[in-house]
Amino acid sequence: MKNNNYFYLLFVLLLNLFFLPVKSDPIFEMGKTIFLEQGNCAACHSLTDAKSNGEIGPNLNQIKPDITRVISAVTNGIGVMPPYEGVLSTKEIEAVAHYVSISAAE
Repeated sequence: MKNNNYFYLLFVLLLNLFFLPVKSDPIFEMGKTIFLEQGNCAACHSLTDAKSNGEIGPNLNQIKPDITRVISAVTNGIGVMPPYEGVLSTKEIEAVAHYVSISAAE
C-alpha cells in the first residue's frame, strides 16, 4: 500500500513540475476545503489564497513549501504542529499538500 502512496506522490510532483497547475482542479478545491475546515490549518498559518493570517505556524506564503514538505509536516507534525495522520486520510493529506504547494508558490 505504501508503494502506491509513493507512486501517487511522485505522479503529483511530476505534474506540478511539467504543467501549470489549474486552480479549478478537484484536488486543489478539496485541499482548500481541508485547509479551511477539517484541518483547521488557517487558524495557525498565513496563506493569501485562503485569506488566512494565522501567526502560530510559519507563513506559508514566505516559506513556499513544496508538496513533499507539506505531506511530511501534516502527516508527522512538526514543532508545535500535531501530526494529522489518523485524523486526515492519506488522500486528504495529499490534497491539502497539493493546495498549499500551489497556492504558496504564487
